[in-house]
Amino acid sequence: MSEVVASAPGKVLITGGYLILERPNAGIVLSTNARFYAIVKPLTDELKPDSWAWAWTDVKLTSPQLSRETAYKLSLKNSTLQCVSSTESRNPFVELAVQYAVAAAHATLDKDKQDSLNKLLLQGLDITILGCNDFYSYRNQIEARGLPLTPETLATLPPFASITFNAVEGNGENCKPEVAKTGLGSSAAMTTAVVAALLHYLGVVDLSTLCRDKESHDLDVVHIIAQTAHCIAQGKVGSGFDVSSAVYGSHRYVRFSPEVLSSSQDATRGVPLPDIIGGILKGNWDHERAIVSLPPLMSLLLGEPGTGGSSTPSMVGAVKRWQKSDPINSQETWRKLSEANSALETQFKVLSKLAEEHWEAYKCTIDSCSMRKPEKWIEVVTQPSQEAVVKALLGARDAMLQIRHHMRYMGEAAGVPIEPESQTQLLDATMEMEGVVMGGVPGAGGFDAVFAITLGNSSSMVTKMWSERNVLALLVREDPNGVCLESGDPRIKKIAADVSALHI
Repeated sequence: MSEVVASAPGKVLITGGYLILERPNAGIVLSTNARFYAIVKPLTDELKPDSWAWAWTDVKLTSPQLSRETAYKLSLKNSTLQCVSSTESRNPFVELAVQYAVAAAHATLDKDKQDSLNKLLLQGLDITILGCNDFYSYRNQIEARGLPLTPETLATLPPFASITFNAVEGNGENCKPEVAKTGLGSSAAMTTAVVAALLHYLGVVDLSTLCRDKESHDLDVVHIIAQTAHCIAQGKVGSGFDVSSAVYGSHRYVRFSPEVLSSSQDATRGVPLPDIIGGILKGNWDHERAIVSLPPLMSLLLGEPGTGGSSTPSMVGAVKRWQKSDPINSQETWRKLSEANSALETQFKVLSKLAEEHWEAYKCTIDSCSMRKPEKWIEVVTQPSQEAVVKALLGARDAMLQIRHHMRYMGEAAGVPIEPESQTQLLDATMEMEGVVMGGVPGAGGFDAVFAITLGNSSSMVTKMWSERNVLALLVREDPNGVCLESGDPRIKKIAADVSALHI
């Protein structure tokens, strides 16, 4: 097998913050054009004559953006990795992705394919990971150079730019890389890309003919292995929406029952890894998803306020404590939030249907509304189909105002800044602008980011206003597609050239 390149997108959770942690609450997660890439190829072109007797093979992991190269030995019997480089450069997400993908190959491939699998593994695994610049914050560098906080400045960065390091310490050595992130789910996208590339490379799945609108057993396998690796690497079973969107793209998501991963603890009891992964693959993965993405002619805009990050785990912990201490109010708030989330989803579906059935009227209405403030949208109506479009736009807008209201209340009750005052002022100003349907804080909220959903070409005005308020609008846009192979894609030549130009 020659080189395989797979990519997986980052995400923005626009509804379902906190609620999505518990079944059967749903959230809408949008996948983006920010992608993590994993390149897998053999370390050696030919097998050595004595390789049949080997118990271990070599794995090399390269992360050019961090100037890191890590070497491992992979046990052919147990599918486990042993690091033979310095421990500083280890990446638990990729390590578990490799181990679980190889274990999945041993667990699922027929006996007649096991010999081919071992021969492929004996050639070694050469894995390179690269993340689009959008996953990382370059705000400090931009400000240090006195450049304007605009997407145009971000666009001047080279692809897969190196990630800055902390100041050099007294002994002259770099300390660990300072990785300021933008909250797009880099670990989930990276894990998914590595799992997908390896599973395709090893012949477990075939990702060459994926279709977003159809059920795919192969995608489900990628999802299960990536979810498992990601949960174990981060030390907790999260909601999994970030991995789900990295695999399937934009959708409405209801989490899986955490119990499906209980057998992952069997490794501590000496159960072989392929047996554990085989059992997890057969488990009752009861997550739910339905295709939901932005209606046509709408754009996602993401901004980085630069007012310091927020700790999602501590905010989640505070909300959970509030739930226990005030069950009546918290349950009522969650019910109202869930209703508002559903209302927004309904309006998105209505708009998408109107676009499909009355395209000319839909396009004309969106174009006209993009140049007007929301209170003037009703003035563009000249026919019933246009009225339906405006009604759905205002319905979506009202649903987001309700979501923001209940999220703010929840934050105040729990004593955490889910929508801090600074974000409230920014979002209120944003939602008053021409062509802006809504704005909000994604995911768990806090100071990390804001998002807006705009009509037509109105994004540029929002970008300008944000820049004046010291908010950096990112280059990120919605791309509803999930994990995919990049082979045969013209971009792969560019990616390969960028990789070869990077030196460790």
